[in-house]
Amino acid sequence: MIPLTSTPRADGFRMPAEWEPHTQTWMVWPERPDNWRLGGKPAQAAFSAVAEAIARFEPVTVCVSAGQFENARARLAHCDNIRVVEISTDDAWVRDTGPTFVIDDRGAVRGVDWTFNAWGGFEGGLYFPWQRDDQVAAKILEIERCQSYRTEGFVLEGGSIHVDGEGTLITTEECLLNRNRNPHLSREEIEQVLREHLAIDTVIWLPDGLYNDETDGHVDNFCCYVRPGEVLLAWTDDPQDPNYPRCQAAMRVLEQARDAKGRQLVVHKMPIPGPIHATEEECAGVDLVVGTQERDPSIRLAGSYVNFLIVNGGIIAPSFDDAKDAEARAILQRVFPAHEVVMVPGREILLGGGNIHCITQQQPAPQTR
Repeated sequence: MIPLTSTPRADGFRMPAEWEPHTQTWMVWPERPDNWRLGGKPAQAAFSAVAEAIARFEPVTVCVSAGQFENARARLAHCDNIRVVEISTDDAWVRDTGPTFVIDDRGAVRGVDWTFNAWGGFEGGLYFPWQRDDQVAAKILEIERCQSYRTEGFVLEGGSIHVDGEGTLITTEECLLNRNRNPHLSREEIEQVLREHLAIDTVIWLPDGLYNDETDGHVDNFCCYVRPGEVLLAWTDDPQDPNYPRCQAAMRVLEQARDAKGRQLVVHKMPIPGPIHATEEECAGVDLVVGTQERDPSIRLAGSYVNFLIVNGGIIAPSFDDAKDAEARAILQRVFPAHEVVMVPGREILLGGGNIHCITQQQPAPQTR
């Protein structure tokens, strides 16, 4: 389908909040051996567990390469609510490569196809080439017969934004103002693109994301909405933790911010697990390829309980075999009292550079008013 030349806002479309009803969730099967250890087999088990957890609440579509189709279909065969489709990709981060779906109040669903450059292109990007990942959004929208808006030349990843569905967006300066994304645009010009393509009115800029986040500080690993007017912020009280100044700076912004409805935000704190590091054995299982992100036991991993997915009636969140797992579950259950909290082991996903929210992309259900 040929991309539209208008904008979602002009056509009456908006990005809904993640807690609004879904039709399904999208995922991409991991196999890249220079990112996922042991040819991706441990990650495939982890992704399968996430897909099966989501499938308890809503349908899942998993995009798989031709070479991995039979393997993925067999591993997911016992769950009828999981569909497997063949799509060529470069890696498995569908939050960032897939479309950002938008809806109107007449029952239509469309998608924004952002330009993707592997989190920085030739200035800090995590791999090359990335053209197949830049095609993922268009392929998904073709499968769903959804009309699309292509932001040619404007780089954005879905993990770099969160919205409340009522006109407010949260992001980080570390990512969206990074010169490796859209150096030709000012903050105001970037805000205007977001307003036109997501139908938001207010942007809340946090200075930074989580320490050592290789996406340049994606907000979905650091701070997210739990409902309009309320956010969940990754937090540490340890002044020696490199995340401490980042959390403090974010809190100062959030305490002063007002959303598009004029509300002062309620901030819930979520402890940060760890510190978590990969083992030498885990790093040794990753293929060494020039230009691909380094894996080293000395590098602290950006583990976060904030990197969860809201589904129809459920919360799918990572656990890390960490002392803070139980506290994280209790906090999620408290802030989402109407949802069932399901925690799935997240270490293998974290070893690849993200977590559950990063490897999923929700497709909202049509709405009419």
